[in-house]
Amino acid sequence: MAGARGPYRVGRERRAAIIAAAADRFAVDGYHETSMNQLARELGITQGGLLHHFPSKQHLLLAVAEHRLDVSVAWWDDITPASTAGEIIDRMIKVTALFLTEPGLIELAVAVATEAADTASPAHEVLFSRYDAVLTNLTSRFAACAARGELRPGVDPESLARRCVAISDGLQLQWTLADRTIDLLGLVSAALRDVAVATIRPEFQPPSAAAHRRP
Repeated sequence: MAGARGPYRVGRERRAAIIAAAADRFAVDGYHETSMNQLARELGITQGGLLHHFPSKQHLLLAVAEHRLDVSVAWWDDITPASTAGEIIDRMIKVTALFLTEPGLIELAVAVATEAADTASPAHEVLFSRYDAVLTNLTSRFAACAARGELRPGVDPESLARRCVAISDGLQLQWTLADRTIDLLGLVSAALRDVAVATIRPEFQPPSAAAHRRP
């Protein structure tokens, strides 16, 4: 039994090492500029050894994306059921700043979304389920805010969650298409603050939205 577990453990460790190396390389050079041959050389294995774990670059892309999504979950730990609506908006802005510390992975997320548009792609179900989980969680947090009277009358928590995610993801797409030349953090910050002013009662808005508040 111990002997059987040994090769399995080695295989898992090798797979994890490949994902970590690919994530680092994608973060620096971007997905499209990184080749499977290059990764294999960096890892000191043959391309056949790499393809044993990941039959195609698309499969590796999916594995890295799943890993990246799992890691980024920790960045949202500050958002709890007790978080105010303003604190949620501020945290979303801070997460954008964290994304920008690894710009290649923003491009990776855009590439995964493109790949996932094909319902036959292995990325489709993974991205759909992760997106659904993010929206469900954010909606529940805004629903708690609404129950405490933090949102303006008539604001729907699910609609608010979708608007926030759309701002973040839509501007990441524009940033990628513009070859990183637009001010992603500034645009996300301004757009989310505008949403905060329109949907959150003044006393619960993030401090950064004060200059944008309507009468």
